[in-house]
Amino acid sequence: MIDLIRPTTLSDLPRVMELYDIARNFMRQNGNTGQWINGYPTESYISEEIAAGHSFVCENEAGKIVGTFCFIMGDDPTYRKIYEGRWLNDAPYGAVHRIASSGEEKGVARACFDWCFRRIATIRVDTHPDNTVMQNVLRDYGFTYCGIIYVTNGTSRFAYQLTK
Repeated sequence: MIDLIRPTTLSDLPRVMELYDIARNFMRQNGNTGQWINGYPTESYISEEIAAGHSFVCENEAGKIVGTFCFIMGDDPTYRKIYEGRWLNDAPYGAVHRIASSGEEKGVARACFDWCFRRIATIRVDTHPDNTVMQNVLRDYGFTYCGIIYVTNGTSRFAYQLTK
């Protein structure tokens, strides 16, 4: 069970990178070979997110870090153009990126979304077309598929939104 979500510190970085390795391996085992390739996300990238206040960790009741994610309040440039669909509304939103779990605790994604929704009523998120596990998590939580966006490397992502 997730007991605490808090900002990531630089001392958390080794564990956070370990979580991304675990998640990357999980994705590969589940048919998602095209996401988080070539060492993405890098340690320097996550360090920048920590400095910007966008990286968060999830701790279980024992205080062990079992999850991580990025949460950015406000306009996300990646979401300015959407194709083959449209956003549900133009309300102010938060964007969730790069949820990763150790697999030791169930409900990490749900805990992340619950935490984010306590901060803002509208959330946008995207996932790789091959990431069927995350697509199911998003649908189960109540997110609506809105269309396709393109990330900075030019690859497509399925875009979702939920307003509570």
